[in-house]
Amino acid sequence: MITREEAIKLLEDNISSENMKKHCYASEAVMRAVARRLGKDEEEWGLAGLLHDIDVEITKADPYTHGPYAEKILKDKVTAEMLDAIAMHNEVATGKPRETEFQHALAAAETITGLITATTLVYPGKKIEGVKTKSITKRMKEKAFAASVKRENIMECEKIGIPLNEFAELSLNAMKELDKI
Repeated sequence: MITREEAIKLLEDNISSENMKKHCYASEAVMRAVARRLGKDEEEWGLAGLLHDIDVEITKADPYTHGPYAEKILKDKVTAEMLDAIAMHNEVATGKPRETEFQHALAAAETITGLITATTLVYPGKKIEGVKTKSITKRMKEKAFAASVKRENIMECEKIGIPLNEFAELSLNAMKELDKI
């Protein structure tokens, strides 16, 4: 399996947007926290979070090619389970529903990072340190807030046995730690 250093190089080679890189690092942090919570391989799950959008600029985020195109980039570099979870984080492109714990975890984790980021940006000072879990769960109910964030993907946390409130707290704390680095 690819090392984190090799994964970062791949990320840097394929993604130029600083905001997209931040999203990938946030997704990695949340996936590592989820892996710890579920007793899974933290390195594998973290790298899936880091690399899940490796093809987003190449595919121009096209919903019909984004995800599966990443398989071409990552083939023979990552585990089969990781490759599957990365392809399935965008279920539109695969035409199949997510079924595995890894698939659900990545879809929920990468999606909640967008909601947390959007929530942070409406806080005075725009600093994640001040964001509370309650704000995240409140914003989940506001469909007009960060309208592009698919709430149903975030709710897949419950399919892996983590209630929404706990998932929001775990994700927020993971992103707060990342912000300190």
